Amino acid sequence: MLQQNQTPKAVYLHIPFCTNKCHYCDFNSYILKGQPVMEYLDALEREMEQTVKAVPPGEIETIFVGGGTPTVLTPEQMKSFLHRVRTYFPLWSPQLEFTMEANPGTTDPDKLQAMKEGGVNRVSFGVQSFDNGLLERIGRIHNTDDVYRSLENARAAGFTNLSIDLMFGLPKQTRDMMEDTLRKALALDLTHYSIYSLKVEENTLFHALYERGELPLPEEEEEAAMFALIMERLKSAGYGQYEISNFAKPGYESRHNSMYWRNQSYYGLGAGAHGYVRGLRHVNIKGIQPYIDATRKGRPLLETSEVSEEEAMEDFMMVGLRLLRGVRKADFTEQFGRKLEDVFGDVLDKLCGQGLLEAQPEGYKLSARGLWLGNEVFGEFLGAVGLKKG
Repeated sequence: MLQQNQTPKAVYLHIPFCTNKCHYCDFNSYILKGQPVMEYLDALEREMEQTVKAVPPGEIETIFVGGGTPTVLTPEQMKSFLHRVRTYFPLWSPQLEFTMEANPGTTDPDKLQAMKEGGVNRVSFGVQSFDNGLLERIGRIHNTDDVYRSLENARAAGFTNLSIDLMFGLPKQTRDMMEDTLRKALALDLTHYSIYSLKVEENTLFHALYERGELPLPEEEEEAAMFALIMERLKSAGYGQYEISNFAKPGYESRHNSMYWRNQSYYGLGAGAHGYVRGLRHVNIKGIQPYIDATRKGRPLLETSEVSEEEAMEDFMMVGLRLLRGVRKADFTEQFGRKLEDVFGDVLDKLCGQGLLEAQPEGYKLSARGLWLGNEVFGEFLGAVGLKKG
């Protein structure tokens, strides 16, 4: 299996600090006030050192710094952090995509300069909406003025590859509100937009409200109308929908996230980070202090699991079909040494027969109808390895 000898070309780094906790967020993040930030960066350096000793990196093609909100680091902390990344992952592809997540209002010119000098060349802002009332309802502390100022600062600092995240299906959100947000978002003429539907996750304020019947979510028809509107508006503005929730100008697709969707290996570092290296998936210890303490004794692993060939094949299909180009037979054979139809023939026939997948000469992709029923399609591949042996 390819993953067992593949050296990752992608690096994910987790900065778990936030100015506040949003009502929908179940990420491994903690309020910044009083946190041992430099101690955490020291611990992250120890994990980098241990990781590259265990699996020496080759040329790195993508780096992604997520959180939390990485841009809550001060300019000095940011410089220190990026210097360490460069130290332990020194060989960068000339086409390296280096993304950092940011919150509007947390990116002043000095910090952006530190990011630019440290190698960051793509910034993804968590905007979520251009409706100030809605932003307040979901627990965001920025407003639309912060969005415009942050993007202006980023462009002034020389960043040209800019993305924003938006959300739909939010409490009391309507199709008209979504239309207004899309109009304002597209007027910015950015290279990339990620637009996700709200998922009510456990251990969030929204989940508690939902359980009590106090979360006024839009009706299913209204949410579907928002998704249809999103696809229509982005397409007519010249953006390709290359993944269910992601839209880009040609050549600006997220190469880091595409590593996940193509089921490639990646280093995962930081508190609560996930990684996939040499056929092993791991999750790191989540708490800040427990993570810091663990790095003093060795790698801060919470759990490690070997991915069986069957599971890797299922993952290949479930994440790969999120891409609108679909999965390619040649990629499957390259990773597993078997023909795609020999492994999943019956499931593929069934889904094509139901009009949820389309067969192409090079592979399979979601149909226009399948795009709306993605989770049902992906679920069909669970436990399906070997249903057709050829």
